Amino acid sequence: MEIPYFYREIETAPRAQIEKIQLQRLQEIIDCALQTPFYKRRLTKVGINCGKDLTTLEDLKKIPFTTKDDLRQNFPTGMLATSMSNVVRIHSSSGTTGVPTVIYFTADDLEKWTNLITRSIVATGATKDDIFQNMMTYGLFTGGLGLHYGAEKLGMTVIPIGGGNTARQLQFMQDFKTTVLHVTPSYLLHIHSKLEELGFSVDKLSLKKAFIGSEPHSERARKKIEELYHIDAYNSYGLSEMNGPGMAFECVYKDNMHIWEDAYIPEVIDPATGEVLPDGQEGEFIATNLIRKAMPLLRYRTRDLTHLIAEPCRCGRTHRRLSRIVGRTDDMLIINGVNVFPSQIEEVIMKIPEVGTNYLIQVEKAGALDKLIVKVEIYSKMFLGEAKQLDMLKGKIRDRLRASITINANIELHEPGTLPASEGKAKRVVDIRTEM
Repeated sequence: MEIPYFYREIETAPRAQIEKIQLQRLQEIIDCALQTPFYKRRLTKVGINCGKDLTTLEDLKKIPFTTKDDLRQNFPTGMLATSMSNVVRIHSSSGTTGVPTVIYFTADDLEKWTNLITRSIVATGATKDDIFQNMMTYGLFTGGLGLHYGAEKLGMTVIPIGGGNTARQLQFMQDFKTTVLHVTPSYLLHIHSKLEELGFSVDKLSLKKAFIGSEPHSERARKKIEELYHIDAYNSYGLSEMNGPGMAFECVYKDNMHIWEDAYIPEVIDPATGEVLPDGQEGEFIATNLIRKAMPLLRYRTRDLTHLIAEPCRCGRTHRRLSRIVGRTDDMLIINGVNVFPSQIEEVIMKIPEVGTNYLIQVEKAGALDKLIVKVEIYSKMFLGEAKQLDMLKGKIRDRLRASITINANIELHEPGTLPASEGKAKRVVDIRTEM
């Protein structure tokens, strides 16, 4: 197989060269960070007065972690490292506290981000000859515009359709012979459940690839998408605080995500102690942005749980890889003392052929104990059988979940289309224990 590269020299650079680039850019970004009120206080307190005070990458450990709360407490401009006249774009995400997190970009910052996204798209084997339908939300959310600019730079034909309106999405796919999608996995699964109803067929579409991300999903969900649409689905990773998508992406081999280490310094820590863990050991992902000078972020706590893979990939790229995100430190459910991640439940139920494309996890109180309810839509043909068959299916789902998460779940079977569906990020968990 001929391996596609966008910037081969950097993507296949020796480890020593990557680390040399990282240290140089880290020193530059420290100097930028010191222009902000927040980092001026934070860095000088630990004896860092200029970038050259860090002489090796090991010195990164001297820098305290940055958190989402830091961004909120310094809203709106406490972490801005340049004048507003140099800022050409602002992205923002809303928060449960009511205070948004805001990210600033200069024109150079945007160009560097766009190049990373183009690099990522090329790694999947997509080319300028592809028709790219961007089904992510545009606006303050980074996902839509991020992939849009990267795809245009490659020369792809871009359809900036945004999210929602399933019938229109399918009509555009069919009319313009869309070959590549950018979409949340939950919405792509939802679309498949509506194909027949809306008068479309997978066989009449020209799809080849899908870039899926923006929400946690299991490997089984990815495989289900590939099987249903007969395409390759590529995992991607990014978060608004680090620019957005294009931070890490799978290549043609789909063997975990290459994190572009000339643009980011990745670390994995023990979330309880803050200790940096060796490659291969699971913990919380920490990232330092080396290419955004309007708003530097140093050692940012993402809350995502993963591990780093140092072994070379078959594609020849030398940057370390990021494993699938297994969950978040803040979305873990504790049910009667047992730690459970929603992705564990999805991994189990998506392997069961009778289960459809939508599900919901509900946690509530039953007296003093927690009660886990897993609601799944099943294919219509299952409702043509006897009640005994449905009881057997419930039992199968319950037993497989118990084997995986050690909890006896209550299983509810629902007809297709009866559970809430999302055209953006799916809300898979409803925890009403505090409401009861």
